[in-house]
Amino acid sequence: MKVALLLGIAAFTLGAASPPAPQKVDLLIRGGTIYTGSDAPFVGDVAISGDHIVSVGPHANVTAARVIDAKGMIVAPGFIDPHTHMGEDLASDDPAKRLIPAFLMQGVTTAFIGNDGGGTPDVAKILGTAATKPVGINYAAYVGFGAVREKVVGEADRAPTPEELAREKALVADAMCQGALGLSTGLFYAPQSFSKTEEVIELAREAGRRGGVYDSHIRDESSYTVGLAAAIDEAIRIGRDGGLPSHISHIKALGVDVQGMAPQIIAKVEAARAAGQNVTADQYPWSASGTSLVASLMPLWAQDGGRPALLKRFDDPALAEKLRAGIVENLRKRGGAEKLLIVEGQYANQTLAQVMQARGEDAVTAAIAVIRIGDPGVVSFNQSEDDIAAFMKQPWVMTGSDASGGHPRVYGTFARKYSKYVVADHVLTLREFIERSSAFPADWFGLKGRGHLKQGAFADLVVFDPKTYAARATYEQPTLLAAGVQTVVVNGVVAVDKGALTGKAGGRALAHAPTPGSCH
Repeated sequence: MKVALLLGIAAFTLGAASPPAPQKVDLLIRGGTIYTGSDAPFVGDVAISGDHIVSVGPHANVTAARVIDAKGMIVAPGFIDPHTHMGEDLASDDPAKRLIPAFLMQGVTTAFIGNDGGGTPDVAKILGTAATKPVGINYAAYVGFGAVREKVVGEADRAPTPEELAREKALVADAMCQGALGLSTGLFYAPQSFSKTEEVIELAREAGRRGGVYDSHIRDESSYTVGLAAAIDEAIRIGRDGGLPSHISHIKALGVDVQGMAPQIIAKVEAARAAGQNVTADQYPWSASGTSLVASLMPLWAQDGGRPALLKRFDDPALAEKLRAGIVENLRKRGGAEKLLIVEGQYANQTLAQVMQARGEDAVTAAIAVIRIGDPGVVSFNQSEDDIAAFMKQPWVMTGSDASGGHPRVYGTFARKYSKYVVADHVLTLREFIERSSAFPADWFGLKGRGHLKQGAFADLVVFDPKTYAARATYEQPTLLAAGVQTVVVNGVVAVDKGALTGKAGGRALAHAPTPGSCH
């Protein structure tokens, strides 16, 4: 009896004296306030080896090759931007551009491209460039309806023939099998605007059969054609009849005719979700949208046939009155010439009202003169803060930048959403902001191993100072990098260190895996 007792005591003593040996890791983020993407925040450590997270918790039992002190900082999953126009930069011959500094300095580690129907059917090529041209962030790609339709039908205002529709469907199916995330559309933009709903449903069905999603810049965010409410109905219908999840790009109520409609639009989405349909949206936190001068002002009928046809119509006296009336009406919807800020070309950083004054012309004549030179990007001040806040509060709305040149949303979307709508206006909590910018899009779009800080996940994360994280970009100076980000890690590679870019490219192309058996 005594012998057994002594042996038990000896074993207990031996166990207590031999705690597990510390695990060796490459990087330890120590002492920050951690938001995992799914748990309440806590102060702790994130341990990383290679491209994966080894452990997340209050105390990491590790020895690290490098330790980053995150005391007083927020540690979050790297942010995911589901709507961007950064494809050219990601494929650039300039390594500095391919880092996507504007995103890294906000903590964005993953972005989608090919939105608004612009994504090429050659998805394998787009995803393959990262192998020879290293990128700073992860990216996934859509196949775009616009690119598909132009390749098959061209820029004409007509329906596809049965043979052409079959070709369109084949292009979408093939792109999905190459790794496309889903089908994107920009139904507001010609020639996509010439399509009927049924054509889009047929193509969306091909994406849905292969596990893809439907992403849409809807047909009308204002009162240009069918109206905002009907355009939302169409996006919901395409997802329902196409048999796939439906995502509404940069949800908004744009222009004087529809401001205040957010509650009505929210109710439509809520009804679809209550009926069992998987519908979500993304939103950028800016009161000004970004598009082109042609898209803002030119009637759709005038865009039939593309730019060459449009320029010919400018010189057709028989169309002058009809064209002028259409431009005047679209300008009214946008709130007037002073609400359109040109951000590219000869008249950059001037409103259309200023161009009118300088040229001594009326708004229509000035607009046509500018478009004859080119189709510059414009920033259009046409949303209400009440609508922005109403959409933002919805749990099914993610953060998205719609990043395009000349607009501060490229450099400041995520940082602005935090500083204005979390800190200043209290529209969202910090946890809501983080999760709707990381875990929610990762889970909804099926980005396995992304969007969460947990053992086994890819090591994508951001460390930012809650006191200083903010956008610096403005409408007048849209290319100022955000402030407050201390560290960014992309697949275990430190891309931002002590608030500065390291120049290291840790990003990857993320090919979507099609439904097993759906590709031959």
